[in-house]
Order: sequence, then structure tokens, then C-alpha cells
Amino acid sequence: MTSWPEKPLIYEINTWIWLNTLTRQYNWPVTLENVPDRVLDEIAALGVDAVWLMGVWMRSAAAQVSARKYAGEYKAALPDLTMDDIIGSPYAIGAYLVDENLGGRHGLALFRRRLAERGIKLLLDYVPNHIASDHAWIRIHPEYLVLGTPQDLRKRPDTFFGGHDATGQMIVVAHGRDPHFPGWIDTAQVNVFNLAARRAVLTTLLDIASQCDGVRCDMAMLLLNDVFEKTWQAYVSAPPDSDFWPEIIPRVKAQFPDFLFVGEVYWDLEHTMQEQGFDYTYDKRLYDRIMDNSIKEIHQHLLAPLDFQKRMVRFIENHDEQRATEVLGLEHVVPAATLVCTLPGATLLHDGQWSGRRVKLPVQIGRQPHEPPNTQLEAFYRKLLQETRDPIYQKGEWGLFNPAPGKKNGTHENLLAYGWRGGETDYRLIVVNLTDEPSQAHIDLEDWEGIAGHNWELHDVLDGVSYLRKGDQMDDLGLYVDLTPYKSHIFRFVRV
Repeated sequence: MTSWPEKPLIYEINTWIWLNTLTRQYNWPVTLENVPDRVLDEIAALGVDAVWLMGVWMRSAAAQVSARKYAGEYKAALPDLTMDDIIGSPYAIGAYLVDENLGGRHGLALFRRRLAERGIKLLLDYVPNHIASDHAWIRIHPEYLVLGTPQDLRKRPDTFFGGHDATGQMIVVAHGRDPHFPGWIDTAQVNVFNLAARRAVLTTLLDIASQCDGVRCDMAMLLLNDVFEKTWQAYVSAPPDSDFWPEIIPRVKAQFPDFLFVGEVYWDLEHTMQEQGFDYTYDKRLYDRIMDNSIKEIHQHLLAPLDFQKRMVRFIENHDEQRATEVLGLEHVVPAATLVCTLPGATLLHDGQWSGRRVKLPVQIGRQPHEPPNTQLEAFYRKLLQETRDPIYQKGEWGLFNPAPGKKNGTHENLLAYGWRGGETDYRLIVVNLTDEPSQAHIDLEDWEGIAGHNWELHDVLDGVSYLRKGDQMDDLGLYVDLTPYKSHIFRFVRV
């Protein structure tokens, strides 16, 4: 397959849930080895560049036991939950082996090959910060982990747990954690300052890279030397000379040059992680501002350098966040999706997003409730995704506009406007109203030098309506737009 596109469209699938749903739909056991062609063809028809199979690695027995203690909390998402539905967290990994319940390594290889035949790449998880609390390293390589003392176990049972090494001697191991929260009780913390642990991690990542085209790295910023040192302080040695990622990523890419690293990153560390080798990093800041409906802050966010924006992953939902339709409502989802799909950078779409699913699923369960699809929303996403597959979004020049008042009511500040230029005759203008207020503005197009001197048909690819406009007028006064609440325009310019 060719290298990754500049603006990839990534489709996240909760693997266990997805295969369980297909098994019920087709009435036979569906694994990665035998996903029906029809299903793969439907994914390919969306125009996605990559499928992210979330949760393919072997679940931990201890993580499943731990999760079953919280069965009552999962019933809000799945009222008819049974204990068999609780499979444990995919982020407490027992081993980086494809779970045999999902089809094993052979099934994954076959699935990847069938995706490649359709021009689709495969993305998998990598969890660098921690492993499951019953991982083999606890017994055979406790030096790879952050260790404590019996006193730590007594005083901080939320951070440490007891285990035994290969000789049967008791050891105290730290749970994996984010410095702002208690430890994740089904995990053990990897000591990334230990050089032998780094070598073992590299071996694991090279094996993963032989099975897919990229990884989404969970909580990638936790491994920065300064973050890790502050989190664990007296429990680890002095930081190594090199940060973790600049040491690991080039070695993987030396063997797999097109391998993609996507970082789940927060705390305004996105640029830092890009400098350390990540191809793309989460744009959680944009997500938060969309959810808060902070139009001015979104506009300010889009003033960031273009090279930085091109390496951001835009989204309005994923497995960690609430379902967009539930949080925003059906009307508000439409302009929000238009925004994240037409900005520079990668776009992440979540399975069930375009059908309007509302139930956020705990990652510890393996079955989802039935939710009838919203056919109206599905039709919108088909139009939107088909449009974003146009080459102008990959090769065009992007620019942000400053809407000027259309009326003396200040509503121009409700609108976000930007565009793509692919040449003297190829233009896209996107105008988005994320508010519940009718809004008017003039969009100054003088930066588009090819507009003046011609008449244009502006075809809105979302609703199919076309408008005739004079280029000289748009160049001089700007294009007047009047958007109803939650309305979006994607204007394709056609010279008349």
C-alpha cells in the first residue's frame, strides 16, 4: 500500500463489541478471520483511510475479576448485563497477543490483508505506561516496574499492590497512574527510566509494527521524563539522558518507515509530543471547546501554525468520551461533524457515531444494547464523508477567514469560516454555525485571487442548493451568508 495520506480519516471500532454485534446479526460466530465481505465493503464505501481496532490484545484475567466487582455500574449502559458480558479492560493488557476470542494473530493478519485489498490501513493500540496487574513481567522482570515497600502497601493501597516474583518472594508493585488521579487498580506501572524495560518495550513495539500500519498510543505524555519523574519521584532513579519516545520511535521507523504513531495527548503537550516523533496527536482542546460551544476560543485555536494543525486528530467522540449525539443533540452534531471533518489534520470517527448511537459503553463490557439507527444522520455523514474525500482536502491550501458583520446584531461572531483552494478554479468555502441563533456575516474572499473577474455557481454539497454570485462582488464586499441555527455550508465553487 502507499504511504499515509496527509489528512487521514480513521475509523475506531471497539473490536469485541463489533464482532459480538456481527455474530448476533449474522447468526454465526464472527471473528477477525471471517468478517463478511459485505461489512468490509460498507466500511470501504465510507472512504476511510484506516481502521483502528481498539482492544485486540489479550485481556487480563485479573482485570476481568476486577471489572466484575463493578457490574452494577455497567447496567446503566446495558440493562440486561450478565457476568459473561464483563470481559475486562482492554487497557490492562495481559500480553501483546491477539486475543484468541477475536481470531488470534492469524485472524488479524487475514483481516489486515482484506483491508489492504480495499485500500485501508490498520491501526492498533499500544499502552506504554502500564500493563495488567497479572502480567508476566511481575514474576520474571519486576525490575521493569515501579516498585514500593511493604510500608507503601500499608499506607497507599490505592497506589500499590502485592505480588510475587519468580522465586516466590513478595514484592510491592505500583499501579499505573495519571499523576492527577489514583492508580488504575487492574494495572502495574512500567518503569520507563529502566533501560532494560525500554529495550523490552522496543521488542514489543517492533512485533506490533509487523502486524499493522500504526499505533494509537494511550496517554503518551505520561512517559515524558519530567512528567514521569514528578509522578514517581523517590520511587525511580534519575531520568535517562533521552526521553522515551525520541529513543523508541526512530528505531521502529528504521524498520517500518511508513509506520504511524498517533498519541493520545493532553495538558497542552501536543506540540512537545509532535517534536518527540509523533505523527499525530489528539486535539482534545478543540473537542472541549466544541462541547462548551466556545466559538471565539475555537477561532483562536484555529490560528495556530498550520504545520501544527496538520498533525492534530480532530474528533467529537471516541471510546473515552460521551456519545456526541447524546451530549450535543442531533441538530448540533451536524455542524460539529462538518467542522472536524473539513479542518486540516486527521479525523477520528467512532463506530456508531454516524448512526446516532447515544449510549457510552464501558470498555470493560463486550456487548452493546440495540439502538435503532438514525437514517437522517447516516445520510448526512455519507454526503459529508464523500465530500471530504475530494483531493482538495489532501493537496489544497487551507486558510481561516474572519467573518465581518452581516447585520448590526453581532451574530457574525457566531460563525466559523475557512476554506480550501486547489487552484484558480477549485475552491471550497466552509461556514459553520454552532449556535442556536440565526447568524449573518460577510466573508471576505479577497485572498482568493482567482475569484474576481468571473461569475460563480456556489453549490452547497450538504443540501444540494446552488447560488449564482459575481466574483467581483465577493472580492470587494465579501460573500454574504445567513445561517439558521446549527446550519453549515460547504460551498463548492464552479466557474460559470
